[in-house]
Amino acid sequence: MYDIKALYEAENISHAIQLLEKHPAAQIIAGGSDVLVQIREGKRAGAELVSIYGLEELRGVCLEQDDTLRIGSLTSFSHITRDPLIQRIIPVLGEAVDMVGGPQIRNIGTIGGNTCNGVTSADSASTLFAWDAVIELTGPEGSRRIPIQEFYIRAGKVDLRPAEIQTGILIQKKSYEGYAGHYIKYAMRNAMDIAALGCSVNVKLTADKKSIEDVRIAYGVAGPVPMRAVHAEEAGRGKKITEDSIERVSEAVLEDIMPRDSWRASKAFREHISKVLCKRALKEAILRAGYTELKTEHTDSLHVGTAYRGGEQG
Repeated sequence: MYDIKALYEAENISHAIQLLEKHPAAQIIAGGSDVLVQIREGKRAGAELVSIYGLEELRGVCLEQDDTLRIGSLTSFSHITRDPLIQRIIPVLGEAVDMVGGPQIRNIGTIGGNTCNGVTSADSASTLFAWDAVIELTGPEGSRRIPIQEFYIRAGKVDLRPAEIQTGILIQKKSYEGYAGHYIKYAMRNAMDIAALGCSVNVKLTADKKSIEDVRIAYGVAGPVPMRAVHAEEAGRGKKITEDSIERVSEAVLEDIMPRDSWRASKAFREHISKVLCKRALKEAILRAGYTELKTEHTDSLHVGTAYRGGEQG
């Protein structure tokens, strides 16, 4: 069933790097929820694998000395959803990864594997883009940290150098303090489906809770890689919270996104729902941030297949 040439099991991070240097054609395997499926389908027949699944030092969530939130790359989706630090600091990430596949996938799948795949539909990716996440990579030349926007190069391609592994995902205090967020995944089914579009929005309100001090809007499946809607963000910063200002932000996303036609959804449909999801996610994020005078609408022009956590399902 599985055409595997060899499987090497790493004992620690240094050993994993040594194995990758010795076997340059080898593929890293963590949870295996993607790699093993690809091997079974014949896409990676005869593969050499370096397993890092046993490296406990790459699991868990903690705060570093400067209050940077650190998520080990082997942390499972289920762990992230339940983790007290995630629930207290960035609960929207737990909500987003709770939409990945079914319970079995969430128990075995890792956030590092989800981001290293380089696919634009990854539920964690757009949310991490909205949090200005930083990716930590460790290889023969030591460790380096790069913004997640630079980690994604093109569809299916990330900035992993030879013999290098992703060891952590970092979110700085300045990126999460005072922010509240919401993620919406639109899919044809309410469960166990790849997103036709995903939208994640974070907002920071002014002290009087009447205006948007900062907003970050990110999309998955709106282009070949996850992306930030920079024009829409600019349209929202410093604006008083009104229905009109929220509408202008949602309209501005069309200046940023680059969706395509596919069997899951047409380009025109993705453009339409990108505005709808932005509006809904922005409203919910504003409410979570402490504003109390907005009406939420879950009926405007979007009727089937919407998957929510922290909101509704319809």
